[in-house]
Order: sequence, then structure tokens, then C-alpha cells
Amino acid sequence: MERDSFVANIANDLGVVPSQLAARKARVVSEGNEQLFRLNENTGVLTAKESLDREQICPQSDTCTLFFKIFFENPLQLIRGEVEVRDVNDNSPVFPEKEMVLEIPETTSPGSRFPLESAQDKDVGSNGLQNYSLGSNSHFSLALGTRKGGAKYAELVLQRQLDREEQSALNLLLTATDGGSPPRSGTAQVRIVVLDANDNIPVFGREVYEVRLAENSPPEQLVVRVAAADPDEGSYGKVRYGFTQTSERSRQLFELNPATGEIRVSGNLDFEEAENHEMVVKATDGGGLSAHCKVQVEVLDVNDNAPEIALTSLTASIPEDAPPRTVVALFSVRDRDSGDNGRTECTIDGDLPFSLTPTFDNYYELRTNAALDRERMAEYNITITAMDWGTTQLSSRESIFVQISDVNDNPPEFTQEVYTMLVVENNGLMLRIGSVNATDADTGKNAHVNYALVRQEGKEQPDVSVSSENGDVYILRPLDYEEVHAFEVVVCATDGGSPPLSTQVVLRVLVRDENDNTPIVLYPPPESSVAVGELVPRWAPAGDLVAKVVAVDADAGQNAWLSYELAKATEPGLFRVGLHSGEVRTARALSERDAPRQSLVVLVRDRGQPPRSTTATLGITLVDGFSEAHLRVREEVLAAEPDGPLTLYLIVCLACVSVLFLATVVAAVVVKVRRTRWSEAETLPAFPKSATESNAGSLPRSYAYDVCFTTGTVNSEFRFLRPLFPCFPAGLPPAPGEQQSSVCSQEAANLGEEGDWAAQAQLVPEGEKQYLQLNQHTGDLVEREQMDQEELCGQTEPCLVRFEVLLESPLQSF
Repeated sequence: MERDSFVANIANDLGVVPSQLAARKARVVSEGNEQLFRLNENTGVLTAKESLDREQICPQSDTCTLFFKIFFENPLQLIRGEVEVRDVNDNSPVFPEKEMVLEIPETTSPGSRFPLESAQDKDVGSNGLQNYSLGSNSHFSLALGTRKGGAKYAELVLQRQLDREEQSALNLLLTATDGGSPPRSGTAQVRIVVLDANDNIPVFGREVYEVRLAENSPPEQLVVRVAAADPDEGSYGKVRYGFTQTSERSRQLFELNPATGEIRVSGNLDFEEAENHEMVVKATDGGGLSAHCKVQVEVLDVNDNAPEIALTSLTASIPEDAPPRTVVALFSVRDRDSGDNGRTECTIDGDLPFSLTPTFDNYYELRTNAALDRERMAEYNITITAMDWGTTQLSSRESIFVQISDVNDNPPEFTQEVYTMLVVENNGLMLRIGSVNATDADTGKNAHVNYALVRQEGKEQPDVSVSSENGDVYILRPLDYEEVHAFEVVVCATDGGSPPLSTQVVLRVLVRDENDNTPIVLYPPPESSVAVGELVPRWAPAGDLVAKVVAVDADAGQNAWLSYELAKATEPGLFRVGLHSGEVRTARALSERDAPRQSLVVLVRDRGQPPRSTTATLGITLVDGFSEAHLRVREEVLAAEPDGPLTLYLIVCLACVSVLFLATVVAAVVVKVRRTRWSEAETLPAFPKSATESNAGSLPRSYAYDVCFTTGTVNSEFRFLRPLFPCFPAGLPPAPGEQQSSVCSQEAANLGEEGDWAAQAQLVPEGEKQYLQLNQHTGDLVEREQMDQEELCGQTEPCLVRFEVLLESPLQSF
């Protein structure tokens, strides 16, 4: 059978479920030094560890039985098993020599027998050697016989007188066949040499020589001397000796002198290997005549093997509260000698609280016989002595070390009640930020502390990891202060006791902000055209508000403090920018000499280390009035060359009068608009933080205005308008996904008395994407597409969408 072949199902044979085999630590142990079988604890199947060769394991036995033992723990149990290795026909008969030469005198009478070398077949039983056959010839036949041990042998029988002059040699084919299915066979050539007459054959003094020899006899020791006499003279009377029909192992253990017939020891005789050896000695004279005798050697046992202690199971550590009669170890004692030489007894050296209990088949249990106290004795070194009963006693010793373990009665304790650790955002992967530490007053594995994070149901697993061995705390991925400022996790410290004891502690991780966000300009929008810009009247005094640059920074603290600087201007001294407010104001009164087109580059910088900055470009147009035609005519007039001093004076006077008149009109309009705005101001709902009204960078509502142009006429004008606020209903605007038929229907109805205002209205969204649309027939404001709160506002509450409605006649804005 091949390696890992099925032998038996131990679980079924014992009537236990396979899970008990693993729970009770079942294992199989073969007798001897080599482990031949393997037990699968999960399935209970016993398999062959290696391919079993019966001829190698049991070379001298017809039946081959292997013994093994199965050991269980908790409770300790020993079960003995036997496996019979059945022979298969895997060996063919083999002759010691491929060619056998027989010298037969021609005077040999018919009926004479000539022994032939026997074939050796390592198989046994019906698979062993069963028959011999001889090739067809006219002189010889084959006779078969069986020895005392059951081995078959063949002899040539002369059927017809030989005649050397007629035929001096014959070649015969000898075939040995076993009884397997299919049968195997081996062949050898038998060469018959016909000799001249030699009428006397050697004669042994005895047919059987019996010798008793002690094992471990030294080499060259004389075993026996065989002698055969031949009365012939000359070469026909000179006898030589040799082994025939003798096993290969016997030939290795004994040496035969071919001239004297002395048989001496040449190998190591071992009673435990083989108790008897049988050899056949052939005596041949110079004429080819031969005779045979048997030599039987009985090996006597001597006490040459000391007992062997094999430790099968050992509990290296037992708790100090273990009750008496607790099994500590299981071992066996084996002595390969026989009789009294193989009988053994075991003892324990010293006065220890342990005793030996024999079980069966030379197995012993080491048990406690008294209460144990770890504080008095924490460990024991137990020496076991095994001694046989031989005349000259042999013994062996085995030391077993047993440690008394402590009871787990102390939970781990952290060195701090709360651990606080700091990490800078944008950290690297697997960054160590500190460690937690817990100690345990117990010893051994009870004091070994493992750390682990406690998973909290309903909460996302944080990006932190704790080393189970040393408590080091690692951040798994880069953190973003803008996403999370701090978080807490619970760390559990568990000792190695059974049952384990544990303690929990809170670990607080604080994320420190760093300057990793560049300021973002909200106004003027980055995508807006610089050419449109802001319109400023030329009569604007010094300090007049022109525009406000609005910017935000996603960082916190000092990293989000913004400052504004005028980086570049068409006329550097004409405008100034508020350092903290971002307000663009005139630095002096405007004059006719100032260029009508002004471009300002405002630098927005935070206070981080290193600081980050961005720029905003603001276009400003200086105008004399609200008419483009007037501006264009004015520029043409200024570009034309004057006819004379008088014309120049008239133009200057007319310009002064016009400017004073326009300034008066504009001042009156501004005063009226401001008064109306303060009287009609309504409370606005809270807007997102990115556009909140503050001094940190948002444009206040009091400064917001719209500029509307109409095309196709030279009389188009622009006006500074008072802001009109949206008429949201009481409470917050509708949640994302809810449909509100109209948010300004009442205001629209009030305006409807003045005309069909909805047909002239235009809805302008604050961002790039238009989520709302205005029905110009009904005045209803409805959703244009589905709005997603997370996409619009993220985590900001409440979420508001800003828009603007422009009316042409009269020009108004909501």
C-alpha cells in the first residue's frame, strides 16, 4: 500500500465522534523506534505513515503483526491495537547464482540425486516459492522436496546413464515459480559437466551438526568444524567445502573455510533478530563428487540490553490546586531481552509527593500522591530508575521535570486611567504615535498581556491599530484634520490565563492641524470675466467701498487666519485693500486723469508655517454716469483735439456742472435706498459657513448689489439697487428631495399687480449648477433636478441653496 493509505477508522471502531479525538489529544505510538502509522485527529482515520514492506519489517516470520497504542488525555486512557501486514506477491524467486555447474562422473548410476541451489523468495505463504521445473532433456528429471521449516528444494535425478564420449556437457534450464496471482518466476542455467570415473564420494561424519552459541559472540570465534572423508587418492580424494542452500543473512554471519571446513563467526549475532540459523555445507572432491550435511546454530540470549524508558505523555506544568492522584506523565519500559533478562521494575528516587502506578503491558503512570504548594516548591526534578531481573542487572534512568504553575487571579492593570496621544494630520502610513502599557502581578503565561481594540457596535472602525505584543499604537492611514479632529477607542488588555482576565482603557487620539489647504477665493468667482468687473462712479470719494474679496481656508486656528494685500494694480495709489476684511476701497478721490479701466490683483495669504496664498483678479470700470453712450461719447470728446482755449473752458465748465448735478442725484438716490433697506430689512435664514457674514472673509449683505444691462439701445443705464431678501416660509427651507411648489409665490402675487413680472424675470444660480427653475407663466419656483444634501453641503446643517431673481421693469433683484 502507498504512503498515507487507509488502515482503519479508529473513531468508528471505538465508538467515539472524531471531535473527541482532537479534544483528548489522541495520538498513536508504534512499538519500536520507528513510527509506522499516523492518526488524523479530525477524522479518526489511521493511515500508513510510509509504505510498509513486510519483507523488511518481518523478514523471518510467516505472519507479520505490528502493535501500536493509542493514548488519550483528559482523562488519560491507553488502548492497544494490532495491525497484520498481509503479504502480496511483489518478489520473484531469485537463485543465488544465474548458472550452476555440476560435475558428474560418467559412471554415476541412474537414480542418483544431485541437490541444486534453492531459489530465495522473500514472500511467504502461497506467494512464496512453490514449485521448480526443468527444461526438457533425455538424461535428468527433477525431484522436489520440503524441508523441516517448509522450504522447498529441488534435486536432479539421473534417469539415463551418462556417456562422456557421447556428450561431455549438458545445459539445462531450471525455473522456480511462486504461488502468487499472477505467479512470478526466476530461472537459472544448470550446466552438467560429465567427468571421467570417480567411484568414491565424500562422506560426512554426521548428517546434522547442532551448535548452541551465545549472542554477541566475538568475530572469528569457532562455531563448528565439519569434515568429509574421501578414500580416493589424488585430486579425487581432496575435498573442498562450501555453503549451499543457505540464506544470504547466514552467509553474512558465518564464514566457512573451504579447505578445513571450519565455520567461524563473521557478523554480529543478535538473539532478538533471529534465534536459529540453518546452513547446508557441500563437500566436493577433485573428481566432482559431492556430499552434503546440515549445520543448525541455536543463538542463546544474554542480558545485553538495558531497559528503555519511553516517555509517552508528560504534563510539564500542573496547577498548584491539582487534586491528589492527578496523572502527570505516562511512560513505558521495554527490555528487548527474553525471560528474566526482559523483566523490569521501576522506582522513584527521593522522597517526593509522586508515585508510580503500573497499568498494563509495561506501562506506568506518574501520579501525585499529596497536595502541592507552589510557594514551598515551584518545581520538581523526578528521576525514574528502571532495572531488569538479569543475573547481571542492567538499569537506565529518565529525569522528568515538573513545574507547579500559578493560578490566574490578577487582571492586567494599565499604568494610566486615560491615554491621550497626538498626531499631526497628513501623517505617514503605519505611524507609531505612542504605546499603552499594562502589567499583571501573576507569573508565566498568566502575566503575558495581549492588547486589542474593542469593536463598538454601530461605530465605524477607526484607522488605528494596537500591537498585540507590546501595546504600540499605530495610525493606519493619513488623517485629515478637516474630516476628524479627535476620536476615542477602547483598548483591552488580556492576560494569558485560563480563563483569561482583562481590563479596558480609553485611548484618545487628537489630530493636530497643519497648513495643508490653500485659501479659496469665493468672490470674485475664479471663472468670472475680469472685463465685467465692478463699476465705480468717478465722483466716489476717498474710502468709498468698491468691492470685497471673499476667501475661506479649510484649515483651523492660525492656519485659517487670512490677510489681504494689494499685489498689483493699474494705478497703485488709487485703491487699498483691508488687511483682514478684504474690502477694496478708494485710497483717494477719483479724478478725470484716472484711467477708466482698472485691474487689481489681490493676494490672499494665511498665517500657517509655511504660509499658503492665492490671488484674485478684480476688474474695475470708472464711469461718469449710468449710460454707456455717455461714457463712449465722453471718451471720444476727450480723445479729440480742442479747437481752442475757449472751447476747452466751456467743456470744463459744462463737465463741472454735470458732475455736480450727477453727484447730487446719486447722493439723493443712495440716501433713499439705504433708508428703504433699513426699514424693510428682514431676518435671513442661516447660510452655509462658506458664505457666512463675518469679518473673516465673506461679503456682507449690506454691500451686495447687482448690475443689469440691456442691449440694443444707447440709453441703457445701470443703477445701484437695494437688496431684496427671499421670502422663505417660517422655519427652515425644505429638506433635500422634498418638492415645494413655490417659495416666493406670495411676493410674486404682490408684484403681479404692477404687470406680468414673471415673463421678464430671470433666475441666476449662485454656483455653476442650476438646481432650480422659474415658471414664467405662474411665477412658481420648482426643482430642475434632484438635489443631494451630501453633495451640496456635506455635513453642514441646515443646507441652503442660494439663488437670485432679476426683474427688468422695474429693475429689481431677489
